[in-house]
Amino acid sequence: MAGIDGKMTILAMDTATMVSSVAVVTEERVLAELTAETRFTHSETLVPNIEEALRLADVQREEISAVAVSLGPGSFTGLRIGLAAAKAIAYALNISLVGVPAPEVLAAAFPSPGAVVAPLIDAQKGNAYFALYRFTETGLVCEQEVTVASPQEIADAIAEAKSPVMLAGDFARKWVAKGAELPANAMLAPVTHCMPRAALVAVRAIDRLQNGEGKSPMELEPIYVRRSEAEVLWEKRHREETP
Repeated sequence: MAGIDGKMTILAMDTATMVSSVAVVTEERVLAELTAETRFTHSETLVPNIEEALRLADVQREEISAVAVSLGPGSFTGLRIGLAAAKAIAYALNISLVGVPAPEVLAAAFPSPGAVVAPLIDAQKGNAYFALYRFTETGLVCEQEVTVASPQEIADAIAEAKSPVMLAGDFARKWVAKGAELPANAMLAPVTHCMPRAALVAVRAIDRLQNGEGKSPMELEPIYVRRSEAEVLWEKRHREETP
C-alpha cells in the first residue's frame, strides 16, 4: 500500500453540506486541511482544494494509500460531487475508497468517554437528518440511526437521552439562531466543532481500512435517507400525466 514512511496516507473530503473540506492525513499526523464555508459551490472549490492540500502536505498522488469521503446524508448535489471526485481519484490510482456517514464525522469531534452527540444536518423544509452517538470506553457507538426528523421530534429524543447532549451540524446552528428553546440537557457545540472536517473523515476511514473495509470505486454509494426534491416532483408529474 502506498504511503509515507510506511504509514497510510489518506486523502479525505467532505462535501455533504455547504462546508467544503479536504485533508491529507497519515496515521499519526494531519499533514494539511482546508475547510471553508463560502458562497462558492463544491464544483468550483473541490478540485483546487484537493490540489492545494496535496501541495501543502508535500504529498505526491502516488503516495496516497486510500481516498475517504463523507457519504451523507446532506446536500444531494454536494454528495454527488464529492463521491464522483473520490471515485475518479481512487480509480485512477487503483487504491481503496472508504465512505464515512456524515453524522459519524460530526460526532467524531467529541472523543470523550460518556459524551453524547446529536449530529443535525439540514434536510430542508424545516427538518433535519438526526442521529445520536455516544462515546464509550471502546469507541464511538451509534445509539439512534440517522433519520429525517422535525425539531419537536429531535427535542423529544434528546430529552429522553437523560445525559448532556452536544448538538453539532448546520441545522443545529440554524435551530439556535432562530431562538428555539432547546431541551435543558442540550448545548450547541462551538463553531469550530459544529462543522464537518475532512480530517475526521480520514480518522474514521483509517479505522475501517485497518479492519479491511476499503471498497473499490464502483461499490460505494451515497447515503440519501430520503429522495431528492427533483425525484419527488418528477414522480408527481408522471402520475398526473399518466391517464
